[in-house]
Amino acid sequence: MSRPLDLGTPEQFRAGRLLDVLIPTRNRPAELAVTLSGLAAQEGVPGFGVVISDQSDGEPAYLDPAAATMIRALRHREHPVLLTRRLPRRGLAEHRAYLLATSAARYVLCLDDDVWLEPGAVRRLVTAIEELGCGFVGNGVHGLSYVDDVRPETHRHYEEWTGRPTPERIRPGTPEWHRASIHSAANLLHVTQKLDLPPGAWRAYKVSWIGGCVLYDRAKLVDSGGYDFWRRVQEKHQGEDVAAQLAVLARHGGAGVLPSGAYHLESPTTVTDRDVEAWEVVLAEEDAAQPA
Repeated sequence: MSRPLDLGTPEQFRAGRLLDVLIPTRNRPAELAVTLSGLAAQEGVPGFGVVISDQSDGEPAYLDPAAATMIRALRHREHPVLLTRRLPRRGLAEHRAYLLATSAARYVLCLDDDVWLEPGAVRRLVTAIEELGCGFVGNGVHGLSYVDDVRPETHRHYEEWTGRPTPERIRPGTPEWHRASIHSAANLLHVTQKLDLPPGAWRAYKVSWIGGCVLYDRAKLVDSGGYDFWRRVQEKHQGEDVAAQLAVLARHGGAGVLPSGAYHLESPTTVTDRDVEAWEVVLAEEDAAQPA
């Protein structure tokens, strides 16, 4: 039997570090353990913090022995870890807003609980956002079960930034909106293979939004409204990450980073009630507020 797991306290955790990783989770002990194992193997960004907020129906996933071991491994490598519960559930956006409020770091990595990061992925993302100076950078997640499903029609949506990303106002129906198709299946992996980049090289490319692994300049995310729109959308929603990224894109710009070191575990979703797209609500409010 392992000893009780120290949960940590918000007061001890909150500090002006370079980076905090924010992980919402629900009913996914195995996936959470895999996600944490990827973080525990990262190098080149010492001392980043990790916040896990659990909304499981039973006991929190971080108490599972495998997840708990990875938490102890992170702490052993001098990464502060805060373990919390956020109940009752008030929707995905509220959960992310709560996680964001726990951090005082320069950058926050919003990482889903079903994404494994290869070694070096976090360092590459931090390097990219420091060099680009934009509001966010991200890694589109690879679905390796699709590795033999090549979709060349999606590759045309790959367009690199030639300098610092500039703000973009992106809306459904525009050519820019369809950039997201490059993040489906294993499309981004195929684009990377075609580019044949030398070791250590990376490229920034234009995006509409990225799911699963997004590194924000925290101040710029907050300046763009963060996830405060959670109060204006019903609890059963999805697309909260899209809404936040569109706002950051419009004010500060953003980019995808290739190669991506993020791999989707392809587990069934634990959010089955998705009646509303949060971004649709937010965009409709913004458009209605525009002068005629």
